Amino acid sequence: MSKHVTHWVGGGAHEGPAERTGDIYNPASGQVTGTVDFAGPKEVGAAVAAAKEAFPGWRDTSLSKRVQTLFRFRELLRANSDRLAAIVSSEHGKVFSDAQGEVARGLEVVDFACGIPHLLKGGYSENVSTGVDSYSILQPIGVVSGITPFNFPAMVPMWMFPVAIACGNTFLLKPSEKDPSAAVLLAELWAEAGLPDGVFNVVHGDRVAVDAILEHPDVAAVSFVGSTPIARYIYRTAAEHGKRVQALGGAKNHMVVLPDADLDLAADSAVSAGFGSAGERCMAISAVAVVDSVADDLLERIRERVSRLRVGPGDDDRSEMGPLVTREHRDKVASYLESGVREGATLAIDGRVHPVLGGASDGFWLGPSVLDHVGPQMSCYREEIFGPVLSVVRVGDYDEAVKLINDNPYGNGTAIFTNDGGAARRFQNEIEVGMVGINVPIPVPMAYYSFGGWKQSLFGDSHAHGTEGVHFYTRTKAVTARWTDPGKRPEGGVDLGFPTNG
Repeated sequence: MSKHVTHWVGGGAHEGPAERTGDIYNPASGQVTGTVDFAGPKEVGAAVAAAKEAFPGWRDTSLSKRVQTLFRFRELLRANSDRLAAIVSSEHGKVFSDAQGEVARGLEVVDFACGIPHLLKGGYSENVSTGVDSYSILQPIGVVSGITPFNFPAMVPMWMFPVAIACGNTFLLKPSEKDPSAAVLLAELWAEAGLPDGVFNVVHGDRVAVDAILEHPDVAAVSFVGSTPIARYIYRTAAEHGKRVQALGGAKNHMVVLPDADLDLAADSAVSAGFGSAGERCMAISAVAVVDSVADDLLERIRERVSRLRVGPGDDDRSEMGPLVTREHRDKVASYLESGVREGATLAIDGRVHPVLGGASDGFWLGPSVLDHVGPQMSCYREEIFGPVLSVVRVGDYDEAVKLINDNPYGNGTAIFTNDGGAARRFQNEIEVGMVGINVPIPVPMAYYSFGGWKQSLFGDSHAHGTEGVHFYTRTKAVTARWTDPGKRPEGGVDLGFPTNG
């Protein structure tokens, strides 16, 4: 049955025809399963207006009531987690267990946001001057927006809106048009939890909708996760329109393997971090910088593991890796295998011939692939592939590996595999990357820390969720107060001198 996905504005589904629509696909079959309405400036304006109207009431709602609503949403989300995961799997293509993991990691941020009162406490200083007190308060900033990618249609939005809403803001979500249904289910759960109409809104669409959000004068802040070119564009455009911006960009995550590493652990980690979610995640390991003396041994262990990986539809319990999200993306990712060989790499594992459970059909399939003897000058190394292609870069020693990573323009995540504590400690100190794993291949921090990289992996000053997320969605107001003691009227009159404390 073909489904129709539309916007969620002011507490309910948007009514009225859409001037433009897009197709929704099942990536495992290549078939169109529905359509999604695309928003223009009119629809974005209606959603912003609903959020703006709801803001004063939500801002002034007590912290206790805000948190009670958040707890109800949390319980509804837990009860519907498999339903949400099934939607993610059907539209993105990732296997059901991956989708369940995505929902679980998003829930961690909801759990964190339930404790928001502790982080919204200000400071107080008594008697900073005679009879004068000073204190600071944290207040929400207004209508805020999240523009999120296709690869995590549930988790990435949950990096943003639970914290923003808990802080007292109203929220406008623009999810990827490739897999839009998860966002609508989240909106429905918010409504069931008792969130006032207009506090959470969803608009679908492409660049037209994005530009309308970036240029709208009533949107105070924009959060974004996606590729570096788009992150740069989001940052510049939103900042030019006076908005607060956090724009998380792309990555080229390296995994360093030293000669003393547990090679079985390293091989397991390279395969899981390189090919989980079909490599469509910004924290995927896409380059293994292995010291040459153990490179052949490591590659053979990777080859053995890849041969046992089961690629198939997300709704098949046997599947460990699903298809890519679109045919165009699959073709682009596969092209790096050809360009890598053309530029001098060795195609050690060709995912184009990897078997697919039930047959490949017309789905967007590409199995796990490995390019060996990759050099820093090759396009397969320089560019973010965002698919199941692992590049093996052979290095002479630890110093060469660190230089390789620090010379890379991206700085999202990295990992080192070693049994030498001194080398690991030196690595975490010297590496110019925002998130570091030590014998952990995908060092995504827990929700009470913040997520984000360095260099061209981040545009703006704030990382996502955690305390930095709270700071992003609030602003500080300093208050200086004097209350006259009825029995002690202060002496003196008008004084035009510069005020000093005393």
